Amino acid sequence: MKRREFLKQAVAGAAGVAGAAAATGCGSSSSGGDNFGAEGPRSATTGAPAVHTQPKVSWRLTSSFPRGLDTIFGGAEVLAERVAAMSNGAFTIQTHPAGEIVPGLQVLDAVQQGTVEVGQTASYYYTGKNPALAFDTCVPFGLTARQQTAWLEEGGGLELLRDLFADFNIINFPGGNTGAQMGGWFKKEINSAHDLKGLKIRIPGLGGEVMNRLGATVQVLAGGDIYPALERGVIDATEWVGPYDDEKLGFYKVAKYYYYPGWWEPGPSLSFYVNRDDWAQLPRDYQAIFTSAAKDAAVVMQARYDARNPAALSRLLGQGVQLKKFSDDIMDAAQKATFEILEEQAEADPRYRAVYEPWKKARSEAFRWWGTAELAYSQFAYRGA
Repeated sequence: MKRREFLKQAVAGAAGVAGAAAATGCGSSSSGGDNFGAEGPRSATTGAPAVHTQPKVSWRLTSSFPRGLDTIFGGAEVLAERVAAMSNGAFTIQTHPAGEIVPGLQVLDAVQQGTVEVGQTASYYYTGKNPALAFDTCVPFGLTARQQTAWLEEGGGLELLRDLFADFNIINFPGGNTGAQMGGWFKKEINSAHDLKGLKIRIPGLGGEVMNRLGATVQVLAGGDIYPALERGVIDATEWVGPYDDEKLGFYKVAKYYYYPGWWEPGPSLSFYVNRDDWAQLPRDYQAIFTSAAKDAAVVMQARYDARNPAALSRLLGQGVQLKKFSDDIMDAAQKATFEILEEQAEADPRYRAVYEPWKKARSEAFRWWGTAELAYSQFAYRGA
């Protein structure tokens, strides 16, 4: 036997013995208990060393997003990679992009019904089921990415939303954020709120409701369906995320006006949905692994967007894209309509109000703080950009 092969087998054998000892709480020596020696405890029936084996668990994940978007769909892949690594391959998640198992906008239904164990999606796609689900992602003129994460993870937001998701037999986990989004791609210039009347635009969630109130004709399309609709004139405009993803989807080829900011998505949080019955059957250490992996995926997604959007914007501008800022007239009209809708929903639905009121308080406090330190720095540092 070659020396390298011998050393490799010896290390593997030692690792197996150490793992068995750790799993049974036994080492090479102990005080006040039996000493099983270097080999560890032996089976009473065979005399062979006892081996601690983890249960094999295999889940399927369905996403609302196409595989080609390595930022959003990539979050699901990071989740699966981390779960497999931390469980030593015993807990695996097979990731499926939109359309492989169910269409992109049917993820919630698939998880609720147990078609899959886990889904990756944006909760504002399902406001028709419960309008308050929008707060799991974002609402217009709402929280930035950091503010949204703070509210969900430390401000009580996640607990409030999990109460709503229990109605759908789902546990939701924050799974990433895109950061502030762009206002989207338009085939013609939009100079005032009046220009929104009759505009056919793809936009989901509460942002779509606001656009509808301002006179636009709103459609909700999954990511893979947007380009052909824009190309054929089925829609006049679309929002998606930001430069990196938008470049991949090719919107600049059929619409040259690129508007900002995406006031309807200042910090949208993506989510992983887990079927509650499947979660209850998952070993507790696997639950901890999944929770940790979801947090890893969230960090990676935000970092990828922040790293890749700047260069992508430069490339788009090099393709002749015309960068346009929404007028104050549009921003003022949209903000007014947003808070009219929010207050109307809160007045009509006590459960909506139970989420909205704490969120509104958190927003007020966050804006006071960010409007002090962060704003002052940004206004000075970015003035030459």
